[in-house]
Amino acid sequence: MGLDTGLTRLLGVEHPIIQAGMAGGATTPGLVAAVSEAGGLGTIGAAYLSPEAIREAISGVRAVTERPFAVNLFVPEPFDPSLYDSEVVNAPLAHYREELSIEAPAEIPSYVQPFEDQLTVVLEERVPVFSFTFGVPDEVRLSALKEAGILTLGTATTVREALVLEERGVDAVVGQGSEAGGHRGTFIGDFESALVGTMALVPQLADSVSVPIVAAGGIMDGRGLAAALVLGAEGVQMGTAFLPCPESGIHPKYKEAVLEAESEETALTRAFSGKPARGIRNRFVEEMEGREVPVYPIQNAYTRDIRAAAAREDRIELMSLWAGQAARLGRAVPAAEVVESVAREAIRLSPERGS
Repeated sequence: MGLDTGLTRLLGVEHPIIQAGMAGGATTPGLVAAVSEAGGLGTIGAAYLSPEAIREAISGVRAVTERPFAVNLFVPEPFDPSLYDSEVVNAPLAHYREELSIEAPAEIPSYVQPFEDQLTVVLEERVPVFSFTFGVPDEVRLSALKEAGILTLGTATTVREALVLEERGVDAVVGQGSEAGGHRGTFIGDFESALVGTMALVPQLADSVSVPIVAAGGIMDGRGLAAALVLGAEGVQMGTAFLPCPESGIHPKYKEAVLEAESEETALTRAFSGKPARGIRNRFVEEMEGREVPVYPIQNAYTRDIRAAAAREDRIELMSLWAGQAARLGRAVPAAEVVESVAREAIRLSPERGS
């Protein structure tokens, strides 16, 4: 028995539950396939993957499931590395590298993966769903996706952004509330003005656009899904809820931190990547607070070696621990159990939605 909504009908899934495209290693093919096999929509967080790695991940998911899944990418934003002096950027990072016994990179070979090449793989592989954040692809790319029969989901943090996404022809809008873990998807105006909570954002989006709304931010169980449906959403996107799952690819100590986090222990920070993102406070976040850092993806590239070395050394205090404000509701259970329990509880709370 599933929940019948506009989103389930659009995506061809049993439950209106999307596993968020969490870049950085969390979304293993095993996690993505498990969510899709359980009746939700698994998502490959491919933003940091090379085109070859994206193709390999898609193949890995398809080897396990024939059900729909998504690939998520970051829409590129303009940036100019020449505006930043490498010595100035590296200065506040030097003592972390010294602790970890690593040398500062002589140069940054690349700041981001080539979006055009990443998207080419999505098109060639004809993945069922393409989701994106940080902006909107241009009309040529959106037309190519539509011609390939690929559904599109864009992220909005305000009504203004949702209206732009609808105008560009996206099939559904993910409304990202301020509670959400990971990077903010704001692409119109400053992010501070777009910190609208999920409960306030979703009904405004539902009243403003005609495409299905997917609620994201602070949703960890069936109560959250039921509430989102009442607010006018057609489904939910959940990220933090899947982090502690055995199929998740994050560091074991990261999983422990998610399960132990209190509601007030997350913060928005630019420290790791240069873009505002919500994660669990740790030493790196606190010590970098108030410092001027380069914009994304420049800061992200300069801290990459520190984050990797910290993970190798189990130094959780120097790792990026993206998580939402409801992290403490997480459970270390298989991904299928997360999907099934969320759907089951939501059906119990919204029996008229069951099918």
